[in-house]
Amino acid sequence: MNPIDFAARRAAFRKLHEDGCFMLPNPWDPGSARALQQLGFKALATSSSGFAWSCAHRDNTMDVDAVLAHCRAIVAATDLPVNADFEDGHARDLKELADNVRRCVDTGVAGLSIEDSTGEAARPLYAIDEAVARLRAARAAIDASGQDVLLTGRAECFLVGHPDPLNESLKRLKAYAEAGADCLYAPGLRSSEQIEAVVRAVAPKPVNVLVGYAAPFTLADLAKLGVRRISVGGALAGAAWGGFLRAARGLAEGRFDGFADNATHAELNGLF
Repeated sequence: MNPIDFAARRAAFRKLHEDGCFMLPNPWDPGSARALQQLGFKALATSSSGFAWSCAHRDNTMDVDAVLAHCRAIVAATDLPVNADFEDGHARDLKELADNVRRCVDTGVAGLSIEDSTGEAARPLYAIDEAVARLRAARAAIDASGQDVLLTGRAECFLVGHPDPLNESLKRLKAYAEAGADCLYAPGLRSSEQIEAVVRAVAPKPVNVLVGYAAPFTLADLAKLGVRRISVGGALAGAAWGGFLRAARGLAEGRFDGFADNATHAELNGLF
């Protein structure tokens, strides 16, 4: 694929963030990416957990070269814009972070996210000044590339068990918006009040909401709250693994009823 293809995808991805609300489902391999395109979605995002599980690893344990290869594979699998779940940029050093962001841009992604979690139990979040500096380094690397890649800033306060996750998220997301993030994201929001607070805090910049569970609301409900995009993280991969494990456990017990809801051979061939 050539840079003109990537430019068109990037322009389409940015336009999706201008108004309305769209689903941004997360495939975990080229087959699931192609299937999602066939189902009519307009953009995709990688999933660090879905990818790691497909490689028999825990989440947040894949090295940067493997993640970049995965981004290239998902980008190549479809004609859709792809957002990279780039975790913490796979680097502590700012120069290394910027280099990794440039390498991620080179895979052809239309967007990438940088989160503020460290992976350390004793210090689960980067200090806010350091997190802001990291967003600025990512922003500068994207700008220096000359490519219109959308940058998402993530506040992981809910996921790491911060004692005041909403207020800390609001403070961080406002700072990330000022540091150059195009889209803001606090995974773990559950209530309409929390979601509305984030949307207000960073307006007019778009907000991503994660829905990785059987939520009681719909895309239309989230659109009314001002949400621009909805991702599902590892939930689609979890759904696939759930079906696999149910069927496999049945086999281990000598039963075949776990295959009752399978997609058919013809249906899957038709997708591809």
